[in-house]
Amino acid sequence: MAWQTSKVPAPADGPDAGAVWHYGDPLGEQRTADTGAVVIDRSHRAVLVLTGSERKAWLHTISSQHVSDLADGAVTENLSLDGQGRVEDHWLQTQLDGRTVIDTEGARGEALLAFLRKMVFWSDVTVEPADLGVLSLLGPAVADTPVLETLGLDALPAEGTAVELPDGGFVRRLPGSGVEVDVVVPRSEVAGWLDRLVAAGVRPAGVWTHEAHRVAAQRPRLGVDTDERTIPHEVGWIGGPGVGAVHLEKGCYRGQETVARVHNLGKPPRMLVQLHLDGASDRPSPGDPLLVGGRTVGRLGTVVDHVDEGLIALALVKRGLPADMALTTGGDVEVSAAIDPDSVPPTDAVGAGRLAVDRLRAGGRAQQ
Repeated sequence: MAWQTSKVPAPADGPDAGAVWHYGDPLGEQRTADTGAVVIDRSHRAVLVLTGSERKAWLHTISSQHVSDLADGAVTENLSLDGQGRVEDHWLQTQLDGRTVIDTEGARGEALLAFLRKMVFWSDVTVEPADLGVLSLLGPAVADTPVLETLGLDALPAEGTAVELPDGGFVRRLPGSGVEVDVVVPRSEVAGWLDRLVAAGVRPAGVWTHEAHRVAAQRPRLGVDTDERTIPHEVGWIGGPGVGAVHLEKGCYRGQETVARVHNLGKPPRMLVQLHLDGASDRPSPGDPLLVGGRTVGRLGTVVDHVDEGLIALALVKRGLPADMALTTGGDVEVSAAIDPDSVPPTDAVGAGRLAVDRLRAGGRAQQ
């Protein structure tokens, strides 16, 4: 088909190497994701499958999410933390009949597989690579009849749920603004699914469109918007199934002490914000420092041109940094940057533990 000849590959030195960056009209593809429907081949993600009667209870003990009693069809985010509560792995988890499917960044697939296998011990769990590819559908027209008929569905799944496809694979709907659906199918069938979806009126788009959508929604990406010091609180990965990757009412997993301590007694040292960058010059790179008067106050994450917002980025900056602070990027490219004030997390939230400490201190002062 003609659309297949217009592929532009993603940058070879970026996290999406091997994927299609766009099909010749990246901003037009983004616009269609807002008004119609696009399909994005993200089969460079690594997919693993867990089987065995104890897989849910076992995964519950080694990850941050409450997954021991997830119902069939549930979709959630999950994390593996180190002993200090820092994020090592982030994945999407889909609970299906008889198996649990998790997918993560392609660069982390082998490391996550090795970690999970190392932690099995005597549990009835088997962890294997899965030969599955992820196709992401964005846009309101994904819910229209031509797309539904192509998927073999009467209606899209509810947000945060998945349904199995008759011929293998599954369709899951992610929570959030707009319509976002993943079709996860055997890799040998990815090309056929793309052809059928395009024939149904879905526009092919590259991962540039997905990145612009993700950054605009302020959703962090492992290894790009996080670093080796990132804790879940800094990037919004806190909450129960469907609303985050860390469940605050479970314990007994590696890093749980840090999660509880920061939630109850303190505040994370950094916060994830969205930046508006000067797009008149070359683009800075993820990992570049953010500076105020030559002093480092943060770290740049994903940088992407957005059809409406212009050049935007995600960044980890020091908590409490004023939104009106003038920033510049360091590294090889120096551009001015401004924090979107609507992206700054609330600063007045106080954990239950901190409130209790403050009450005790106030009582002590009253008795003096």
